[in-house]
Formats: sequence, C-alpha cells, structure tokens
Amino acid sequence: MENQKKGCLYIISGPSGCGKNTVFDALAAKDPHIGQTVSTTTRKPRDGERDGVDYYFISESEFLQKIDNNEFLEHVCYANNYYGTLRSEIDRVLNEYEKAALVIEINGALNIKKLYPSAVSVFLMPPSLETLRERIACRGGMSDEDLERRMQTALQEMEQRYLYDYIVVNDILEKTVEDVYNIINK
Repeated sequence: MENQKKGCLYIISGPSGCGKNTVFDALAAKDPHIGQTVSTTTRKPRDGERDGVDYYFISESEFLQKIDNNEFLEHVCYANNYYGTLRSEIDRVLNEYEKAALVIEINGALNIKKLYPSAVSVFLMPPSLETLRERIACRGGMSDEDLERRMQTALQEMEQRYLYDYIVVNDILEKTVEDVYNIINK
C-alpha cells in the first residue's frame, strides 16, 4: 500500500483531550513544511471549526457511500459519529508538503501505520488523568455519563501507547511542541 510521494508521513494521536490539534497547530506555525491531512466526519462542527480546514463535515449517508466506494484508508465510529481518512487526502498532503501529519485517533492511527509502515507515530499522553478529565469537560455539551464514557475510552487508548514509535507527555505546550518537532526532524 505504501506508495508515498514526495513527503514523509507522521502520525500524531492520543486520547480525546490530550491536545493533538493544539500541538499540531503549534508545529505548523513553527515549520511551514508540515502539512496536515483533513479528516472527514459526520459530527457537527464545534464553534469556530471550518469545513475543509478542521474537518470535512458530511452526512452519515455520504460517509457510508464513501465507505462503499472504498475511498477511506481507515474509518471508525467514535462517540456515535463517523471519522475517517480519505485516500485522496493522504496523496494530496504527501504531494504538497515535505512532512505530512495525520492528527488521528488511536484505531485509525494503528490502521494507517499498517498501510504506511515507514510512517513515524507519536502518542501524546496527558500529564495526569485529572488534567485529561478537565480538558474533556471544558469542551462542554456532554453529560456526566458521556464524560465517564470518554474517560474509560481514554484509559483503554492509553494502554496502546507502546505500539507507537514515540510517547510524549503533553504537559507544557512549548516543551511538547519542541519534543515532537525534534522527532519529526530527526
């Protein structure tokens, strides 16, 4: 499957609330040679999110049609919404940038790693479970049951961190960004 074009592929993942997007945004500001794939989802946009920039927001029927058409490299149903990485997105970013980053959840990351074994994978860990709980809760709009379900999922996901090439604790943003930047530029 691995037919990488111009760029090198990097996977940044971790549990919900670990700061994946925040870390990537800081990396992209630091290095204009890093491009990010845009995932596709059926979830509704959060305040400030833009279609085609943060995600491709599509309906569930459109998503299922893309599955049927084999357009995804990976996809998953998470918290009652579908998320996936389009083949065309990987190709686009690998052709346009020296370094292509996928900011992706754990199951998708492990599937991509199988398809692109030379991809470098980084698992972001929260500094503590309390901090993770606070970060998830700050997003708002969820019941106590939803928060507990996300925390249980996060615990299960963190058990898989050793399947990654690198583990970075996201405690102090500047240090985390520097650590991931150094990994990408090895």
